[in-house]
Amino acid sequence: MLDLQYLSILIEVQRHGSLTAAAERLNVTQSALSHMVRKFEERHGIKLWTKNGRGLRFTQAGEYLVALAERILPQIEHAERTLVDFAEGRRGALRVGMECHPCQRWLTRLTSAYLGEWPDVDFDVRSAFRFDGVAALLGYEIDLLITPDPVDLPDLVFTPAIDYELVLVVHESHPLASREWALPRDLINEELITVPVSKERLDIYTRFLLPAHCKPKFHRTAEQIELMLQLVAARRGVAVLPQWLVIEQGSGYPIRTIRLGEHGIHKQIHLGVRRGDEEIAYIAGFFDLARQTRVDADRN
Repeated sequence: MLDLQYLSILIEVQRHGSLTAAAERLNVTQSALSHMVRKFEERHGIKLWTKNGRGLRFTQAGEYLVALAERILPQIEHAERTLVDFAEGRRGALRVGMECHPCQRWLTRLTSAYLGEWPDVDFDVRSAFRFDGVAALLGYEIDLLITPDPVDLPDLVFTPAIDYELVLVVHESHPLASREWALPRDLINEELITVPVSKERLDIYTRFLLPAHCKPKFHRTAEQIELMLQLVAARRGVAVLPQWLVIEQGSGYPIRTIRLGEHGIHKQIHLGVRRGDEEIAYIAGFFDLARQTRVDADRN
């Protein structure tokens, strides 16, 4: 097997033009370096160079090995630096699963900063609306889960990332627009617009309507937040959205927001990872940015 050490010797001899200078560069004596070269030449039955006055002239075999060293050694050095990056958590892959439909805008804002700070991390976002995000995290299909439904499992760690309040969005001329909060029975004759999530996971149902044994006259879903706001502005129904999202995207629409119940529906979005992974540098970096980009209901 060809020892990379000999390729390094050839590169130094080629760069400095003499065995003496190469030995100084490699921190060995000239005699030790000469001995190593002779052993290599004897093993392969070749000569690497011949004397040319005070300098050296490479043989064809020597020139071939120098060219080989110039191709291979930079790749080896790059591989060594890359392994250090992996070991120190500066390089890797972060696959993010989403179970929080409205949080896509928040994540997009965070992603731009993350990509700039972690250029060597392969970043991918997968919408987990139609599969079990916890199972995907445990099965190593994703590395980080954004979810409103944390679970208590020994192999997972969930950290709060966003605090917000769900509000009812109505047209400014709607009878409820002058109210401070709405009651479940106020939605009985309404067309309710929500994000495309099953009713079992919609807080407007589980925490507001169903406990009061109420349901809306109609229920429809919309993929885009902007479309939901447009429908409300056109008096096509009322919508339920995070307050911060309405503030960010609702400017210019003839709409009002109303608290759901006297005390409101307050929510948290969590970031979930496999236990221990939160210590990986590029995952910890994501958590740091999430805290900086935190959407606090008290601010909004």
